[in-house]
Formats: sequence, C-alpha cells, structure tokens
Amino acid sequence: MADELRSRIRSGELRPGQRMPTQARLASEFGVERGAVRQALRILQSEHLLTNVSKGSPATVAPDLGRALTGPGAPPLPTMVALAPRIAAAFAAPHVEIDALCLTSVSFNLALGEPLRQIHAGRLKPAKIDVRILLPSRDIDLAFPAPVDPSMDGRLQRRWLAQRNAQGHVLRHNLQALRSTHGIDVQVTFRALPFTPPVKLYLLNNTEALFAYYTLTKREEQIDHEYLQMYDAEGTQSMLFAFDQGAGLRDTTFVEQSHLWFNALWETISSELTLTI
Repeated sequence: MADELRSRIRSGELRPGQRMPTQARLASEFGVERGAVRQALRILQSEHLLTNVSKGSPATVAPDLGRALTGPGAPPLPTMVALAPRIAAAFAAPHVEIDALCLTSVSFNLALGEPLRQIHAGRLKPAKIDVRILLPSRDIDLAFPAPVDPSMDGRLQRRWLAQRNAQGHVLRHNLQALRSTHGIDVQVTFRALPFTPPVKLYLLNNTEALFAYYTLTKREEQIDHEYLQMYDAEGTQSMLFAFDQGAGLRDTTFVEQSHLWFNALWETISSELTLTI
C-alpha cells in the first residue's frame, strides 16, 4: 500500500498540498484494516512525503516534495520526476551555477520549465546564471543510440545530432532570453566530449550532485517510414541519485569528486561545440 501511494505521489497523481483520501476510504480501496492504513501513512510520513498523519483528519501530501523526492536519504526517482524540483530549488540562489553532462539536454530543458515560470511570475529572482554542458561530439561514432544491425546507414546518428542541436538551441534561447526580460546575467556554454557518456550528471550550485546511469534497451522505432531496431536509453526515465554536500562524508566526497571529474573533462579532452543545424 505504501509503495502504491508513493508511486501516486511521485507521478503527480497526488499533488503537493493535496489532502489524501480518508483512512476509511483507503482501507476500503486496498481491502485492509485501518491499522494497516495508518502504518502505510506513517511510512510515507517518515519519508517526508506526507504531513498531518493522525487518527483524525486525512493526511496531506507534503507541500515541498522537491526535498522529499531528491534530498538526502530519498529514494532514486526517474529523471523526469526528480530533476525539475531540484533545478527549481537551485534557481532560488542569487548566483545559479549548473554543470551538466548528458547525451542530449532534453531532460534539462523539461526541468527548466518550472524555474522559468517562477522567474516570469516574480517568485524567483537570480542575479546571475552560469550553465556549462558537456555533450558528445558530432565527430564520433556513438555507442548509443545505435542500430542492432551495424550495417545500417547513419540515420540514427543524424537523428541524434539533430536532437542534440535542437535541444541545445532551445536551452540556450530560453536562458539567454532572461537577459532582456529580467536583466539577469546569463552565460550558457557547451563543449564536446570525444566519447558517448554512459551516465548523466548534474551539479547544482557546487553543493549537490545528481547522478544517473543510461540503461540500454533494445527497441524498435520508425525512422524515415522504416522501422529500425536499435539499442538506446530513455534518459528521462533514468533513475536519478541525489548527493548533498551537507549530508555526511560520503555525499560530500561524491559531490567534490564529481566537480573535479567534470572540470577535468571540461579543461582537457573536451573541445569547442557548435550547435549547427
């Protein structure tokens, strides 16, 4: 029961601040006694997903799910669920610093929607935004996405390159537009990696690291009116692990080493990246 309710909260079916169904209703839905309902609700309260768990009024979904979903001790969640609240929290700082290493910037673009809305609504007011992004070079043979049949032509590579460039242009435009609309000092820089990254990494304001594996699957997709079998990874579904610099020696060390690793790639083997159409 706790797993099912946790899934509903993570998916957004149960929204921040929303009142939960009554314990009687939950007992009827799941076919359990009230004591089991209270136990499940207390589990979710211990994970900071629920508040006001008592025998009286219905519990409430925590109003600040960002920290509960991706903060220290939180379970890993899909990137599409976990990234947006942490990016929005990072934009509350006067100087926003974000480094990202990824296959394309599609997840980053999706996550930027919320902080951009809050900036335009006047709820967030950063003075400066610095974003650095490492993406695979157009000049390499990608490890993935890749056709199952290696004799196939380069359609997958061309499609990935078009997506990489389009997503990069959108990200740069959306952030740099804040200069004229809100007077924010914005710097967005891309560099190219000479390899296909097997993981994705987001470093937020020098205090937090979000890490995920690209897990490959075999699937089929239509490209140019033909179905092609490929090995690929759904980056938005990659499980994102959060590490906070203030959450103990393990997390602090991971954040620090992630910054050293990113900076080493940025300053050594990466090269200038031009988002050509």
